[in-house]
Amino acid sequence: MSDDISPGHETRQVVRELLGAMTEGREVRAWLKQFTQLERQRFAIIKIGGGTLRDEMPTICSALSFLQKLGLSPVIVHGGGPQIDDALRQAGIETPRIDGLRVTSPAAMPVIASALREVSLGFVSALNAKGANAVFCPAETVQATLIEPEKLGRVGTPSRIDFDAIAQITQNGQLPILSSVAMADDGQEANINADALVRELAIGLQPQKIIFLTPTGAILDADGGRISAIHLLKDYETIIAEPWLLGGMKLKLQQINDMLEQLPLTTSAAITSPDQLVKELFTHGGSGTLIRKGEKTPVICQQEQLDEPALRGLIETAFGRTLLAEYWQNLDFAFAIASSSNRALALVTRQRGHLYLDKFAVSEQARGEGLGAAVWKVLLAQAPVLFWRSRISNPVNPFYFAEADGSAKSGDWRIFWCGQIDWADLPTQIEHIANLDDTFVETAP
Repeated sequence: MSDDISPGHETRQVVRELLGAMTEGREVRAWLKQFTQLERQRFAIIKIGGGTLRDEMPTICSALSFLQKLGLSPVIVHGGGPQIDDALRQAGIETPRIDGLRVTSPAAMPVIASALREVSLGFVSALNAKGANAVFCPAETVQATLIEPEKLGRVGTPSRIDFDAIAQITQNGQLPILSSVAMADDGQEANINADALVRELAIGLQPQKIIFLTPTGAILDADGGRISAIHLLKDYETIIAEPWLLGGMKLKLQQINDMLEQLPLTTSAAITSPDQLVKELFTHGGSGTLIRKGEKTPVICQQEQLDEPALRGLIETAFGRTLLAEYWQNLDFAFAIASSSNRALALVTRQRGHLYLDKFAVSEQARGEGLGAAVWKVLLAQAPVLFWRSRISNPVNPFYFAEADGSAKSGDWRIFWCGQIDWADLPTQIEHIANLDDTFVETAP
């Protein structure tokens, strides 16, 4: 970079490049704002399998270099199965597997450690050649306890991680690169499962995102189509029992379920491909399979059961305006659907005897979680005939057009409806809705 181009200027150029490459500019800005407000080490953990790293190294390095230019420093964990297999074959060492774990004899351990170190250093070199600043984390970064030495040899499970060292690397704006070699309690190296390391890192760091880069780029259904989102609370038992969910992907989903149970609602996991990593991070729709714990979205039929202060805060933040003081008292309340965290709300009232969606609000943080879609699904099931209105300039309108059975413009409003309506009464209902009083405090022009 020449002396007359500042790091801030370069970052702005990268942001413009990101926005220009995607149609979802508003989403990109929202995610970037959210990510940059986090402590650097809490942005994301990215797990890359050895085969994926071998086959997609240039694409992976370009994506990670791009993230670093945005000021983001994900923690990277990589495997090395194919590379280890090659090294052990060349050394003439056989390593059978028991319960999916590679039996690691004292003779095999140095070969495995050497192979993974070579992968790590090659990865760091390739990243730095792309303009990134990556740092190899030695085995001492992770302490491990041997599981069953008599049976499995030098196979361990992570027991302690030097989070201070990782935080220091990310605070320096560097990318920490960890492999599945740790230091055991006896002071010798141990072979650990990379997914187990991701799990312990996630519990300690509580990141916003945990990304798994795989060749398929998603969990695929029976027809080979991408499953875009899984809400574990309602989907897990059904999907895990499906006959088409086989082998490694079934195990991966089980591990993600166990991991997310120990993490905040705000943490999500995603399975995507290296070439779609940036899109997965910066758009609500993503590109692979987004996996969240999910939360309950009950139908509330009594207004007094609403947490009105929390929901007032949600509505005012989502709309960027202040509700009238008497808003709740003036409602002809029908029902509401509020997520258990009060981060998503559909509030339905009655207008001329018809159900009317008075407020639909989703917190900025929850917009990429599929929580709004979950509330909307319950809403349509509860209200087979529904009206609502939206400003002509509302950026959410494309979603409303896709969900509605019809719409009409009236002044500054677009009136939407779904279900079997009374066509003779429709013009009157449209006029009534368009002329409803504003429920927000009037702002100065």
